Amino acid sequence: MATLEKIRNLSGLLVGVVGLALFAFIIGDFLNSGSSYFRTPPDQVAKIEGTAINYNYYQSRIEEMTNVYKMGNNTGNLPEEYLIQIRQSVYNSLVQEIVLNEALDRLGIKVTSEELFDMVQGENVSPMVQQIPLFTDPQTGMFSKARALNILKTIENPEAVPQEQRAEIESLRNYWLFWERNIKQQRLQEKYTALLAKALVANPLDAKNAYEGGLESSDIVFAMQSYATVADSLVSVSDAEAKKLYEQRREQFRQKESRIMDYISVDIRPSEDDFSKVSEDIEKVKEELAVTHTIAEMVNIHPEMKYVDAFKSEKAWDLDIATFVAKAEINEVEGPVFKDDSYRLYKLVDKTVAPDSVKVSHIFLPEQPGVDVAAQADSLLNVLKAGGSFEELSTRYSADQQSVERGGEVGWFTEEIALTQIGEDFRSAIFSAPLNQPVITKTTFGTHIIKITEKTADVPKYKVADLTLQVTPSTKTYGLIYNELNQFLAKNNTPEKISQSARDAGYSLVPNVRITTEDRMIGSVPDSRQVVRWAFESTRKDEISTIFECKNNFVIVIRKGALQEGYQSFASVAPMLKYELIARKKGEEIVKGLKAKNLQTLDAYAQAMNATPDTVKFINMNTSRITGIGLEPALNAEITYAPVNQLSGPVIGTNGVYVFIVTNRVKETREYDESQEVRTLEAGNAYRIGYQAVQALVEKAEIVDRRIRFD
Repeated sequence: MATLEKIRNLSGLLVGVVGLALFAFIIGDFLNSGSSYFRTPPDQVAKIEGTAINYNYYQSRIEEMTNVYKMGNNTGNLPEEYLIQIRQSVYNSLVQEIVLNEALDRLGIKVTSEELFDMVQGENVSPMVQQIPLFTDPQTGMFSKARALNILKTIENPEAVPQEQRAEIESLRNYWLFWERNIKQQRLQEKYTALLAKALVANPLDAKNAYEGGLESSDIVFAMQSYATVADSLVSVSDAEAKKLYEQRREQFRQKESRIMDYISVDIRPSEDDFSKVSEDIEKVKEELAVTHTIAEMVNIHPEMKYVDAFKSEKAWDLDIATFVAKAEINEVEGPVFKDDSYRLYKLVDKTVAPDSVKVSHIFLPEQPGVDVAAQADSLLNVLKAGGSFEELSTRYSADQQSVERGGEVGWFTEEIALTQIGEDFRSAIFSAPLNQPVITKTTFGTHIIKITEKTADVPKYKVADLTLQVTPSTKTYGLIYNELNQFLAKNNTPEKISQSARDAGYSLVPNVRITTEDRMIGSVPDSRQVVRWAFESTRKDEISTIFECKNNFVIVIRKGALQEGYQSFASVAPMLKYELIARKKGEEIVKGLKAKNLQTLDAYAQAMNATPDTVKFINMNTSRITGIGLEPALNAEITYAPVNQLSGPVIGTNGVYVFIVTNRVKETREYDESQEVRTLEAGNAYRIGYQAVQALVEKAEIVDRRIRFD
């Protein structure tokens, strides 16, 4: 029971895991080309600085994090997007650990066992430990060191708990070991970051510039003419000009090994016959549902929903059912209601007026060899009836240590929670027991002496059978869609024919999609990792795939070409570079035209620009993006040094040409404090180093990523 309560209170763990993004750095792929992915050692997922990661270890780390997610969400299944995130996070963590730890070993940086103890149980508990939901007091929502110590003690001494709970204790142990490793890794990174941050010292000139940059702020009124107002044909950019800019920015154009693909995706949708068939079936189900006395058996044979034999208040049902039960009579059936390719029925099985939830305390007595638990429970109940303290007896006899910390209090239960998490006997006992009068009940976990300490007000409650039939493609429909696509592929067996015939055949061809080995799907097609894997089996151009089945889609792919790891070619980025140079020349032309008109006022400029004047306040040299304008560093600098109440410009910016007037300038009166400015700058540097330093190590590391063979 204690372990069950621990797991039940594991809410918000996903936030904690997402917090591990501290370890997730964007890394470059250093991959071999073509089919070499599939010629490497069969169990090698990656090689990082000469350290091989084999598949079994990689998979064990994935399973470990998957279990952490499942415990945090109190579920046995996770959505596909979670599983994708987990696999990528595990890989990123492995890369970071290996690369960073090699650097730390050379520097002699480590985390001692004494440090680790202090971070978990000492006077300086790590913030990461404090955020672990397992250690959070459910009553206060705050970290509880006593709770943490109690749980860790239980984990380290599994023989102290009943045999039937030891599997759950082992699960909790693995959960903790996951966090312990990441707590240690975080401390190592903090030490490395601190070392580098101390080497990067802000000097007095930096401090003075930062102080002066934020000291004065300006308000402006401005007008802007967009570059879009000038036709592209009026300016020209040569290849030589674009090539020069390309060489200046070459490092910005690094690329991972990629494949360029065209693809056709066909939805596998139910046919009209499929909808008609399910429509007929739901009508038959409705007739049976109206008269059946075996509600659970009937509902549970349909996989979409499970019947819960519990009363729930109106607010606990969705809007459709809440509207229905408010006016329905017992045994009345509503539907079928069609929504999202499903037909839905619901039946009002029963209704009552009772508390929505009750607050429970208990003394938990697990089964123990050689102990007459029933006699022990009867004895304790007699003591309570004679005036004994429930809190004291809980402290002395209850095996649920978490509730013991609160005098035996377990918390609030609705009927549904009590039934689904503990069982029918527990649900029946807590909702029939008188207030503050202890009773005994047994569950699969053991024997409980229960006391209800609070109840909510009586409200109408309803027991509803909710049954849904999903319309899915039949085997016949599946075959027809597949055969039509297969026949199309047989008739159009070259990339050119596919491109020319797709539209006439009712298919949409998506051209020139670029994918890397890290992509989990092609375009927007779900569950299409297998397509990405096929793309990297070869570098052969214009190869056409067979038909892939990707969840609810059939997909055919054409491999158009391969891009090797390195730098994007000048030809591939020339259009982007020319666009930027064209914008710059347009700015020069706009400025030339405006100056020729000899305009003297902002309104005159605005009229010539076909623009409406606007205002912005509080601009200074430290402003990264100007409100309503965006990133315009040249304009920012001009505003900072422009005279007040005087027309300034025209200024050639990123998005257009600007003229402005500084209407007001405010200077703060705070005195210059060099030491404070230095501390502020160094704090900012430390924050950036925390990400950039490890990222730099990863980018320079020799990494061979072969995951595409496995996932």
